[in-house]
Amino acid sequence: MFAGILGTVVAGLISVAVAAPAAAGTADNPVAGKDRPYAPVYGRTLPPIGFVDFCARNKKQCEPLGSSRRASLTESRWTTLRQVNAYVNSSIEPVSDQDLYAVPERWDYPVDAGACEDYVLLKKRQLEQRAFPGESLLITVVLDEAGEGHAVLMVTTDQGDFVLDNRRNEILRWTDTRYRFLKRQSQEDPRIWMALSEAGKTSIVEAGAERDK
Repeated sequence: MFAGILGTVVAGLISVAVAAPAAAGTADNPVAGKDRPYAPVYGRTLPPIGFVDFCARNKKQCEPLGSSRRASLTESRWTTLRQVNAYVNSSIEPVSDQDLYAVPERWDYPVDAGACEDYVLLKKRQLEQRAFPGESLLITVVLDEAGEGHAVLMVTTDQGDFVLDNRRNEILRWTDTRYRFLKRQSQEDPRIWMALSEAGKTSIVEAGAERDK
């Protein structure tokens, strides 16, 4: 919904050129968590209920892509990740699903307000429109520092897994977030969800939380 104006707005929003991160793994810049670049996978688990409903309403957005490519993390792509993350974070007002839709859980593309999962959906779509492989953009459910459910976008790259979060503009390696990772989409089929911890195998935690207001 913001395609077409993103480039112009972002140019004014983020005018400073951004170099590729130390997280890209250069020899001169040690990376926190570099010994664990990728989140471990513990097998299949149940998808969030809100996601199941979203797919029922947006079938084309949940079709298998027939590939499991990781994104090649070039300097240009790192800049794009930072721009899209900052743009969406600044464009959408955080609000709970209950306040916005009068239901406990609903996933949808936001217009000007939304819960954490709505930010994720919009970032995923914006990045796909900028030539990121869809199978590298994985909706992920975590427990935050307060133990509440939260959704982030995990980008799996040839240099590790990175997290785009509506609570910060900085993009972090997954090990640097202080979140407890529960589950995420499968690269092979976005309708299938994979546990990222033993707890994630049986978790029924939903992404929307009151803290997103």
